[in-house]
Amino acid sequence: MELKIAGMLLIGYLLGSIPSGVWIGKIFYGKDIRQYGSGNMGTTNTFRVLGKKAGIIVLLMDMLKGTLAACQPYLFDIRINVLIIGCAAVIGHVFPIFAGFKGGKAVATSAGILLAYNPFFFLVAWIIFLTTLYLSSMVSIASMVGMTLITLLSFLVFKDNILTIIALILTIFIFYRHRGNLKRIREGDENIVHFGLYYQHLKKQHKL
Repeated sequence: MELKIAGMLLIGYLLGSIPSGVWIGKIFYGKDIRQYGSGNMGTTNTFRVLGKKAGIIVLLMDMLKGTLAACQPYLFDIRINVLIIGCAAVIGHVFPIFAGFKGGKAVATSAGILLAYNPFFFLVAWIIFLTTLYLSSMVSIASMVGMTLITLLSFLVFKDNILTIIALILTIFIFYRHRGNLKRIREGDENIVHFGLYYQHLKKQHKL
């Protein structure tokens, strides 16, 4: 049993280590997205550097990494919480062996784990994320607020202790990964997406 669990954790880590944004950029666009924009290899920078089509593909790939990793206990009929195995993909995404251990911020991969664990809660999480994104026009704020609300909902509404603990750990980790974004938000220099209420407000103020 222990050997099988170790194997699933390793597979989860390797899945998470797949640098979707880097591979898509190099293969189809001849660009290493780590040399452009924010320098991050994740979904947001892919949208910014390579465009909507590439961004959607990388988003789906990064989510799928978490889902596939978390589904292993179902596939191999091993009795262990899928969230624990899925977290190996998060570690892989943030510290990818295939990209010099310098990875993304793990938001999409974390969402993929939630899809494998609780599809309904996954939909709730996406509604929260998209609503916050529309209000703030900032992916960073939507990611941090979304994870915080997911943790609270897990504890107060779904009353799922394991999910609450995992979500809290991931929330702290995601806040840490977004520390540069928090600084830019305080200074008013954070990157924004070109839609949403805050974006419209800035346009009306002629700041864009």
